[in-house]
Amino acid sequence: MIRLQTTVETGRSRIGISRQDKILVIGSCFADTIGLRLKNCGLDVVVNPFGTQYNPVSVFNSMARLSSGIPFTKDDCVEMGAGAGLVCAFSHHTSFARKTQEEFLENANKELGAACAFFKECNKVIITLGTSWVFKWKETGDVVSNCLKLDAKGFLREQLSISQVEMTLIGMLRSWPDKEFIFTVSPIRHMSDGAHGNQVSKARLLMAVDRACDSFPEKCEYFPAYEIMLDELRDYRFYAEDLCHPSSLAQEIIWERFLDFAVSPEDREAMETAEKQYRRALHIPHQKG
Repeated sequence: MIRLQTTVETGRSRIGISRQDKILVIGSCFADTIGLRLKNCGLDVVVNPFGTQYNPVSVFNSMARLSSGIPFTKDDCVEMGAGAGLVCAFSHHTSFARKTQEEFLENANKELGAACAFFKECNKVIITLGTSWVFKWKETGDVVSNCLKLDAKGFLREQLSISQVEMTLIGMLRSWPDKEFIFTVSPIRHMSDGAHGNQVSKARLLMAVDRACDSFPEKCEYFPAYEIMLDELRDYRFYAEDLCHPSSLAQEIIWERFLDFAVSPEDREAMETAEKQYRRALHIPHQKG
């Protein structure tokens, strides 16, 4: 038989996920995609409680905040740039931005409280890493999750080494021994540094994840979303118009492969039924009183 694709073998997850799990999904916009699908399938999931996070340091800092539960204060508030007229924080995606400090803090701390309570009970964490590049706010030296449209002169852009990423991931595994982790690297290409720069960035993440999983094989695994996209789905028909993001078809294929990897046949059948019911509910017309 003539083969037209290179199949990336995922195997079956030792950790897996089930309908009984409480799952935190955190990381890049691919985490948003996977997390939303899991929620639509009826699983108990919290997705990116501070908004999308791209680098491993920001992911770790977000989890540390969930663990500590320390509320956000006015010291965390930052006026966004580019004339946005909005207030946000370096720890948050701009979708959390509000017109005043009071509005931002009320919303951010409300979300924090709910997510903290969930995090204490959750037993599975799915992390999608997008880049090994970080931005540091020069005034403090802290890594930010979002530059908030501020002048680039205020930030220092650095690329984490493989060892720095590895130690960040190992820090997660040691800090929360009660949780099991599934890591993946986002299939979205970051082309601002060119094709080679994207590969170098992803390679550092891949090497670090591999080392972390070797160090803690009993509590973490890797799902090859990036490899499926680049090797199985390498044709541009599987990309969106920007030629960097997976198309809706590619997302569906990777989702199916993730279910093959992480979910038992019994739970998968129930999840698919729940998702169909969710989609049907979206199309039920509202009855006028």
